[in-house]
Amino acid sequence: MRVGIVDVGANTLRLLVAAPDGGGVVRLNEERVQLGLGEEIEFRGHIGEEKLEQAAATARSHVRKARKLGCVAVEVLVTSPGRQAENGDQLVRRLAEATGIPTRVLSATEEAELAWRGACAAATDLPETVAICDVGGGSTQIAVGTPSAGPSWTRSVELGSLRLTRRAFRHDPPDKEDLTLAQEAVGRAFADIAPPRPLAAIAVGGSARALRRVAGDRLTEDELIASVRRLSKRRSRKIAKTYGVDEARAQTMTAGALIFIEVERKLGVPMQVGRGGVREGAAQTLLADVEAAA
Repeated sequence: MRVGIVDVGANTLRLLVAAPDGGGVVRLNEERVQLGLGEEIEFRGHIGEEKLEQAAATARSHVRKARKLGCVAVEVLVTSPGRQAENGDQLVRRLAEATGIPTRVLSATEEAELAWRGACAAATDLPETVAICDVGGGSTQIAVGTPSAGPSWTRSVELGSLRLTRRAFRHDPPDKEDLTLAQEAVGRAFADIAPPRPLAAIAVGGSARALRRVAGDRLTEDELIASVRRLSKRRSRKIAKTYGVDEARAQTMTAGALIFIEVERKLGVPMQVGRGGVREGAAQTLLADVEAAA
């Protein structure tokens, strides 16, 4: 049995085709298209007609691909763009019309819980308490809980790697003043965040996967600070070439590292780059729904 998840995020619009695998899922196919909806929202407050059309066309293509691959169910989910854009409801309507599939915006809590479920299912030897952190383009989700009972504490901060880049970095590479502005913005955004202290933490999402190429699998505070130093001395084009990421991702890696540094300080434990995340969690949920309906 296969299901498809179309994930409309701040940086990219992605497709995951997955099948059940024990308590988690196995990824059978993945597609991604860089759209930059979050950048448009940051500059204009809303999503323009051209981006709306691109998002609708991409979602339509992803849904067709999922059906060709034999998915018994497909779901279209919108993350931070649906919550942050002035015309988020218009985005949802256009996506639903283009795909013929009911489309919904994930609440911040839902997004954090799905990231938790997807990450924990893909991990092994988890301790009694675990934190999951997903730094997206438009927002950051943190969830803390136990593998047996699930997350008991979740928070979403409306600041992600793309939003921070556009707000603070005026130069490529960022200069000292840019970095100071970014650090101050992160400090303000996370000032009221006080998570319970877990025994371990897992970092998921595109920012974490990209930073693994610079800092390694374990995102300690020292490694992240060293990564900021290395990244902030190079232009985005050089970062993309050196670490094998696309240029759009290279532009936001320094900002992502600054956010992870703050999250790690709040959690009090280093983060391990993990597998799974929101899409995998959503696929698990959809598979369970299909099985229950059958």
